Amino acid sequence: MSEWQRKWFATGVANFEKRTGKPIEEWVKIARTCPETKHRARLKWFKDNHGLLQNSASMVLRQAFPNEEGMAWDEPGKLRRALWTDPASTAIFEKVEQLVKALPEISNGQRKGYTSWSHKVQFAAVRPRPKGTARLGLAVEPSADPRLEPAKNEGWSERLKAAVTLASPAEVDAGIVALLKQAWERS
Repeated sequence: MSEWQRKWFATGVANFEKRTGKPIEEWVKIARTCPETKHRARLKWFKDNHGLLQNSASMVLRQAFPNEEGMAWDEPGKLRRALWTDPASTAIFEKVEQLVKALPEISNGQRKGYTSWSHKVQFAAVRPRPKGTARLGLAVEPSADPRLEPAKNEGWSERLKAAVTLASPAEVDAGIVALLKQAWERS
């Protein structure tokens, strides 16, 4: 997590009541009444029933269920190994990661379903897909490249507006490099 993100989370918790109308402790009580048992389903439940978006709901759920699988991000290596098991998808991921690491001041965020990168805020994420492919999400508009399409229901940051499915490391070309840099600059 970047320094900016740490400050953002601290400010978010401090201003939770002002932003949402209830203190975070009250939201934690509400979270414990959620009929759902999986993290993504709980996020959707919060949005559908209480209007809390992903970041706010995640803050609440992290406090309400601190020890549940998928909620703690303190074992990123374990999450990464569990996610990137397919050799073909992993080769694509490693090529993207190599390019991202060339950008200055980045931090890596490992989640159960994807790997993300942030500068001040998240600018890219990648997840394995079926048949040895990988889905790359970027904080750029879909019109930035003809290969991009709108990112819908991806589960990563709402800032990532565009996505592309990559079928091989060779598709991580100069155009993808330019898009990664553009997304990084916007973050």
